[in-house]
Amino acid sequence: MKKAKYLLSISLLCLTIASCNSNNKTQNNNNYDSETIHQISLLQGLMLGDYYGSISVKELKQMGDTGIGTFDKLNGELIMTDGVVYRAKHDGTIEIVPDDELIPFSNVTKFDKDIEFETKEISNIDETLNTLTEKVNAKNSNQYYMVRIDGIFSKMNVRSELAQKEPYKPLVEVLKTDQTFFNYENIEGTVVALYMPPYMGNLNTTGWHLHFISKDKTKGGHVLDLSITSSKITMDQTNGFELYLPNGEFFKKLDLTVNQDDDIKEVEQGQ
Repeated sequence: MKKAKYLLSISLLCLTIASCNSNNKTQNNNNYDSETIHQISLLQGLMLGDYYGSISVKELKQMGDTGIGTFDKLNGELIMTDGVVYRAKHDGTIEIVPDDELIPFSNVTKFDKDIEFETKEISNIDETLNTLTEKVNAKNSNQYYMVRIDGIFSKMNVRSELAQKEPYKPLVEVLKTDQTFFNYENIEGTVVALYMPPYMGNLNTTGWHLHFISKDKTKGGHVLDLSITSSKITMDQTNGFELYLPNGEFFKKLDLTVNQDDDIKEVEQGQ
């Protein structure tokens, strides 16, 4: 079955809308703009149980080389680094994902360096996010940022989740029973972090969303807490945003006017 998608492009200068599908993309030459965050579907749709993939891993890799997300059926956490798409499975292990697997939700970009600095001894996730937010506020908090934190982490707490079976439950209900937690100490690896400005609240979660993968590519997941021993932080500022909406029957029936702020906060914090 052909899965149609629609493309919403937002930049600081213009707003354009076009349509595309998996066999005939709007941008068919793979020359995706490196100054754009590409988003597959809405976090708000995922929250309501839309775990149906609408774009392939192969297509996602054409849009960017760095990002985060999840997989069809909510089958684990997606971490993309250096053009490779990894899955943090429900048991905490990592695998490289084949090109034909489908994606229901993701954010990716072609990563380049706009800000770079080093850190020492950051004790928790709140201090980490404060450090990142200070850089964003000094640069431009109304734009988008993809961030890499490459370092040694004295503490790394992550989660993943079990693949779901239809009929799909809302994400906040899934995580009451089907998320798994993993705690690591003195682990080296990479955090991929996404920043969304405050005005993006109806399309994604605003602020920060972090995923982790270990340097040896054996451990990872959605970051709940961390402590940094030392790190190099690289930030990519982008001024473009493209949204690809699914055209599946489940998405068509969603009421996306419902306020989900409390549920999103609960899901992000792993409670």
